[in-house]
Amino acid sequence: MSTHAPLIDPFARPIQYLRVSVTDRCDFRCTYCMAEHMTFLPKKDLLSLEELDRLCTAFIGLGVEKLRITGGEPLVRKGILTFFQGMRRHLDSGALKELTLTTNGSQLAKFAAPLAEAGVRRVNISLDTLDDAKFATITRWGRLPQVLAGIEAARAAGLKIKINVVALKGFNEDELIPITEWCAREGHDLTFIEVMPMGEMSEEARLDQYWPLKDLRARLAEVYTLTDLPDRTGGPARYVRIAETGQRIGFITPLTHNFCESCNRVRVTCTGELFMCLGQEDMADLRAPLRASTDDAVLEQAIRAAIARKPKGHDFDYSRQRVAGQMSRHMSHTGG
Repeated sequence: MSTHAPLIDPFARPIQYLRVSVTDRCDFRCTYCMAEHMTFLPKKDLLSLEELDRLCTAFIGLGVEKLRITGGEPLVRKGILTFFQGMRRHLDSGALKELTLTTNGSQLAKFAAPLAEAGVRRVNISLDTLDDAKFATITRWGRLPQVLAGIEAARAAGLKIKINVVALKGFNEDELIPITEWCAREGHDLTFIEVMPMGEMSEEARLDQYWPLKDLRARLAEVYTLTDLPDRTGGPARYVRIAETGQRIGFITPLTHNFCESCNRVRVTCTGELFMCLGQEDMADLRAPLRASTDDAVLEQAIRAAIARKPKGHDFDYSRQRVAGQMSRHMSHTGG
């Protein structure tokens, strides 16, 4: 139960979903997320695990019911398991309804079982191709067998798995049906995501990659019978059911379909920056109030002031062959 008045933004949307990046580091260098040679943040700039616990606890006290941990790759953060174990108390109390994780899967062989013990029930795994060579290309450093072993470990630990696939024109178009069928066989949920205009990539390169999901969906409909579903999971995805396999597939379309009207989420970076909208530059510094006082009243005041500035929506737009609303920060900075 929330111990304070809940967080409500200026458009009467309750803020119940918090995504927290625990590190900007990753063991991959996915081309749409990071530069190949990244300069990472100094340790002193990052929130400590204790500060992350205190910050998340404050948000939970203000009505956040779903907490997703992201990165970078969150499982490369030293000692991160102790954070998950600490959050277990909020699941046990009932204040937190769901503790989830977005990961590249590379470390799951090691962490899947202890994460399940800490109360994690679902993981989102970023996987854009099932081809070894293409996987090495898109991740620059990645090893597909390591990820597949992690997925298997997650399943063995009883975790529900959702595969997130970024739709990249000319890269994984030919894998649309194979990936769909693989997820159906393995029992994984599947979500396709439009590539977003973030980071240092040129407009031309980003437009070359951009594959609108309406086109992807149309290709699926040539092979399968699709039925729109009314399901909402607290996130931005819209869902269809494939009659032939029975599986549910999600589409996250920040560009061709704006999903802002029901947005109930905010993001905190590993340095304590609170972004009220993924597609806007406005943010609030929560690290300063965290470190200025052991009294959470200062922190709560900063959170409430930031939520009062949450915009109605973002400005991403690929129309007219230009990237309007492009963000200068890398996706790994804000959290996947």
